[in-house]
Amino acid sequence: MASAAPGSSPAADILLMGQPNVGKSVLFSRLTGVRTIASNYPGTTVSLSVGRLSAAGSDHLVVDAPGTYSLEPLDDAARVAVELLGAARRIINVVDATRLERHLPLTLELLAQGRPMAIALNMSDEARHHGISIDAGRLAERLGVPVIPVVARSGEGIKALVEAVLSLPAPPPDQQGPGAVQHPSPHLHRPGRAVQDPALEHLHLDRDEIWQRIGALVDEVQTIVHHHHSFGQRLEGWSIHPLWGSLVVLLVLAASFALVRLLGEFLVSGAIGLGGAPWLQVPFGMQALFDRALEPLLLRLSAALGADSLLHRLLIGSLVDGRISFERSFGLLTSGLFIPLGLVLPYLLAFYFVLALLEDSGYLPRLAVFLDNIVHRLGLHGYAIIPTLLGLGCNVPGIMATRILETRRQRFVTATLISIAVPCAALQATIVGLVGSRGSGLVLLVYATLFVVWIAVSLILRAVAPGFQPELLVEIPPYRLPTARAVFTKLQIRIGGFLREALPVVFATVLAVNLLYQLNAFATLARLASPVITRLWGMPEESIVPLMVGILRKDVALGLFVPLQLAAKQLVIGSVVLAMFFPCLATWVVLFRELGLGDGLKSLGVMMLAVLGTGTLLNVVL
Repeated sequence: MASAAPGSSPAADILLMGQPNVGKSVLFSRLTGVRTIASNYPGTTVSLSVGRLSAAGSDHLVVDAPGTYSLEPLDDAARVAVELLGAARRIINVVDATRLERHLPLTLELLAQGRPMAIALNMSDEARHHGISIDAGRLAERLGVPVIPVVARSGEGIKALVEAVLSLPAPPPDQQGPGAVQHPSPHLHRPGRAVQDPALEHLHLDRDEIWQRIGALVDEVQTIVHHHHSFGQRLEGWSIHPLWGSLVVLLVLAASFALVRLLGEFLVSGAIGLGGAPWLQVPFGMQALFDRALEPLLLRLSAALGADSLLHRLLIGSLVDGRISFERSFGLLTSGLFIPLGLVLPYLLAFYFVLALLEDSGYLPRLAVFLDNIVHRLGLHGYAIIPTLLGLGCNVPGIMATRILETRRQRFVTATLISIAVPCAALQATIVGLVGSRGSGLVLLVYATLFVVWIAVSLILRAVAPGFQPELLVEIPPYRLPTARAVFTKLQIRIGGFLREALPVVFATVLAVNLLYQLNAFATLARLASPVITRLWGMPEESIVPLMVGILRKDVALGLFVPLQLAAKQLVIGSVVLAMFFPCLATWVVLFRELGLGDGLKSLGVMMLAVLGTGTLLNVVL
């Protein structure tokens, strides 16, 4: 396992370069096995994977660069890819064999750098299925570098690729190629001369010359014969049809949400069901594990410490009816462990599983493109829908998934919207159960209000936070059947990243909040907030308790409205305000970690204004 040193870029022995959706991640997994980590490039939120390949009697550092369509540094992903290129000793350019002409422009830009390179002609099996035949030997002869047909998913051609790339003469790690400028500045697209400002003055290959060369090259090395369309190809056509595509979107989203809910709830409580009473209950899940394995030990520790001691309040928290409540005791060893591991992690695992299925099947880019025209009008990017969908299960993976967005503004806007107007699955279940007992119309009113808030805040942020709004330029891959190896490798990397990044911070935050609670800081806050709650929102003063508990557990907090005997109007206002008011503890921590202190405070400022205005408006209108 290897990682980049803080503040520096990893000097790769082998750097995987290519456009998005060419199978680089699958090839990376095939080369490095499970000895991998996922991390952010220093100074950015661009994620990359680093691992080691054992071959030829030694270990070689392998880096999976972000996918980019060219070496033009127009966004963070392209800038990171270019910087990684400057430190790499050898390059593997991953090309989609089914779309050779579309991928060769980047190949020619990489060749112009004069660095040791081999080409992995990936998805060669799909090319054969489509009737596409590529003369790899002739292509290698014309380009002057090894060209190896591979199938990363099955491992076909991987051994030949490794032998080819390791046989390339590699320069020392600190030696720059002839077309490069001093690292870490952006590099020339064509070798020739030094420039004062490489970001502005770098040379370009002539575009007409590029396409003429590519056209002649493809005509020479590629042959296409007639073939019958498969079911997958017909499905590709249905997915982009204006009418049928909408139905496909609805079906996929409904199935994805149902699968996440089923799997997440099963991992938490052992219950199988989508709503109401579970269809089946088995003695399984994180709740059962904590209750049976950890609670007896903590009860003995509680008796030894004494319920009134400060150490007991910090480690165990408060006993509920003489027992430990992992949701409400709020000690380091109770809620501090159960919130991230028992509640967040199961849903995170479920969502990442579904996300991997959507990614590897090829549907995720289609979903982003299909919805891009709609969300673009709101100042969002098509890919913003993916973190938003994740947030419907748990806000933590939703906010972490904003890393896929290109600009800092897009990440700020999307993360802010998730924390304000996207209720997690646990809160949604309680809204349906508690508010639904007063009538389904009230449930629809709560969701309609949150949807209007999501649109309104999007439009406001678009107006007050202008910035570069990139178009959605994405290669649409063909549909593929996901492989278990690829799906579970992604799960391992992503879950490992969550445990390393979020778990220590959540644990430390539980300690800090617990100390504030012991100092009666929350009681003081309740007195200060009383005028807002009673006069502007029309709620009883005791409502501050559920709102503060909501920072720890939203669904539990909504249940605390029951003893207050609220009117229907008050219950709707309370549900909306609770959903918008301060994300849960784990989400709050991840929000600041992803956005940074400055943008995190801005996001919370937007949240406070939105919840204040929405609660007041509902009190006036209803």
